[in-house]
Amino acid sequence: MALYTLGINHHTAPISMRELVAFEADGVPEALTDLTRCKPIQEAAILSTCNRTEVYISSESPEAVGEWLADYRRVALDELGPYLYTYPGRDAVRHAFRVASGLDSMVLGESQILGQMKEAARLAEEAGTLGATLHKLFQQSFAVAKEVRSTTAIGANVISLAAAAVRLAGRIFECIADQKILFIGAGEMIDLCATHFAAQQPRLIVIANRTVERGLALAERVGGAAIRLEEIGERLQQFDIVVSCTASPLPIIGLGMVERAVRLRRHRPIFMVDLAVPRDIEREVGDLDDVFLYTVDDLAQVVESGLESRQAAVVDAEAIITERVEGFLRWLATRDTVPVIRSLRDAAERARRHEVEHALKLLAKGDDPARVLDQFSHRLTNKFLHAPTQTLNQAGRTEREALHSLVAHLFHLHIETPHGE
Repeated sequence: MALYTLGINHHTAPISMRELVAFEADGVPEALTDLTRCKPIQEAAILSTCNRTEVYISSESPEAVGEWLADYRRVALDELGPYLYTYPGRDAVRHAFRVASGLDSMVLGESQILGQMKEAARLAEEAGTLGATLHKLFQQSFAVAKEVRSTTAIGANVISLAAAAVRLAGRIFECIADQKILFIGAGEMIDLCATHFAAQQPRLIVIANRTVERGLALAERVGGAAIRLEEIGERLQQFDIVVSCTASPLPIIGLGMVERAVRLRRHRPIFMVDLAVPRDIEREVGDLDDVFLYTVDDLAQVVESGLESRQAAVVDAEAIITERVEGFLRWLATRDTVPVIRSLRDAAERARRHEVEHALKLLAKGDDPARVLDQFSHRLTNKFLHAPTQTLNQAGRTEREALHSLVAHLFHLHIETPHGE
């Protein structure tokens, strides 16, 4: 089966399109089951982050994935199609290695994507769609990422999205220590953001999360308090900074909610960062005069600082990836010969067992062991060589020449040409 990667990312599609085809982690197993059941797909894995949704497959019908993705996410194929990319074989392997190594990320060299790829592999394994080919691809991707980070400076001077959010807030407020901050969600990204903002010692930190216990755990680590998501509407006006990143399929903060908060704040500015895909904050909120709303795409300019020092490491990283791609493709090529090798070994094993049984019977009758051993070796050699010898003798002239060359190559033979020819 051929290997393909199909998807969209921050290079090819705006956030308005990426959020339409994003998957929550809880929904990935069901999606994979649906994909492999209704399409000619042998293996599949889905990687869905704020920057990309990609489907890795082993199949001969990659076009079926685009059709499935559009249908499953209820997006018109002609609307989604211009943003889709499809990488076959070598390009698919190279892409996976680059993604795992942080070379295809919005923040060059960031390490969070590696954990997200490991989660994608785990979910595919749970769904029963991670076969030998994709399992090898992901494991090799992780190994390549480790090698790249260990031997190059690709991860040096990385400014994370969390750090970028703090920098942007510093442009709006003279002193973050005077501000009150609301974090919505309690996942890895919010954990990172809360840690960065907490270092600035703001007046108040509040965590709003669907599961209060998880929100409390994060609040304790950063010296804050926790509330339920349902309380956001009545308390939004208290906060100067709002950072949100949940897995909600629908916006949590709407235009009306923010308009009310702005009025109650008497038009003091609110700085809002929406790191979620799909978005947690309605797009129209950014049109309000006293609201500074940034999405994950808006942070790209901030994270570019320190990029030049990492660009030099890209050359070394790409060289490592190119070498490892060739190694993976060699392994992939051997997969096609596995059935033939297995069949050959099975036939040889059957012949061996048969001749061993025959020899043991002769020994049990009292025959001379040396004679039995000599007969055993002759009979076994004849059995091994009978089929190829017969094929060579029965082959036509053109076929025989090809077989001669093949046999010489397989058995490392040096065939001397008769004199006079």
